[in-house]
Amino acid sequence: MKATRQLHELGQSLWLDNITRSLLDDGTLARYIAEDSITGLTSNPSIFDAAIGDGDAYDAGIHAKTLAGLSGEALFTELALEDLRRAADLFKPVFDTTHQVDGWVSMEVSPLLAADTAGSIAAAKKIHAQGRRDNLFVKIPGTPEGVPAIEEAIFLGIPINVTLLFSRDQYQAAADAYLRGIERRIAAGLDPKVGSVASLFISRWDVAASKQLPAALHNRLGIAVGQQTYRAYRELLESERWKKLAAAGAQPQRLLWASTGTKDPAASDTLYISAFAAPDTINTMPEKTLNAFADHGRLHGVMATDDGDTSMTLAQIADAGVHIDALALKLQQEGAEAFVKSWNQLLQRIADKAAALADKSKGPALQ
Repeated sequence: MKATRQLHELGQSLWLDNITRSLLDDGTLARYIAEDSITGLTSNPSIFDAAIGDGDAYDAGIHAKTLAGLSGEALFTELALEDLRRAADLFKPVFDTTHQVDGWVSMEVSPLLAADTAGSIAAAKKIHAQGRRDNLFVKIPGTPEGVPAIEEAIFLGIPINVTLLFSRDQYQAAADAYLRGIERRIAAGLDPKVGSVASLFISRWDVAASKQLPAALHNRLGIAVGQQTYRAYRELLESERWKKLAAAGAQPQRLLWASTGTKDPAASDTLYISAFAAPDTINTMPEKTLNAFADHGRLHGVMATDDGDTSMTLAQIADAGVHIDALALKLQQEGAEAFVKSWNQLLQRIADKAAALADKSKGPALQ
């Protein structure tokens, strides 16, 4: 049995951390669904920046929308949603057969809103309405300002993918926001079934800490933080608070492993896929990592639900000079800043393409 299928049979969802128009046009995404057990996908500004900048697949769309009077964020949003609607339709059978647990795609609010609660709520409402697909998550970062926006969006019935989580504490804040939103819906007599995932970023931990750590501790911090967070997730699902909501018809906010492409060339290219084999979770992986795991991936058992050696590993890393809580905050801030950079590059790229296509359409100047 293919390694990707083994993960699926284990109870983990495999999502693709990528979307491009060519993936949709040439049937590659459909093939990943059929052959590699892919049941959803995620996107972010960096992914769309690369997709739109790579070739001319989006040129016709950019030109047509420019002629229709769109520009900037409005043009990009519609361009991205065209892709995501198509992907959502491919995953709709999974969405239906799993009773809305799986089969999702994700669209992020503007990264410029990471510190703007009211702006994030307004953007989530707009994307949700404009997306016109039941299996479309709106991504809101789990920043301090994003947490109340997550609660309000869940209360409003908007499915949310909480992004840019880096630690157990950040995850717990996002999970609590989800629970509060569901509790408010129940109190208001509303349907408690609102989809949500909480995305914990993994590999950036090891990139950030490697220079401070001895070789024996390289590529262990991200896994330890993930194990610590997974334990908190399992404990939440066993809590009386959650059981009460589940009895009312709510579905769990699933834990999603993000940033699972290996960054260290000396490490296995499937390191974070094998390490995070855990039921009731999602692993969203870059295309290169998916292909590597499908080709030569191996499972090494199921992720432990107890502490195991996590506390000892984290203590050794702290003793080596890595301040884990401070680094979690730094990683979240840097992640938000990186998405802002990609966002600005993306909008500039679209503006440049729109201008060039407009000039081209005018044809050569009359002599």
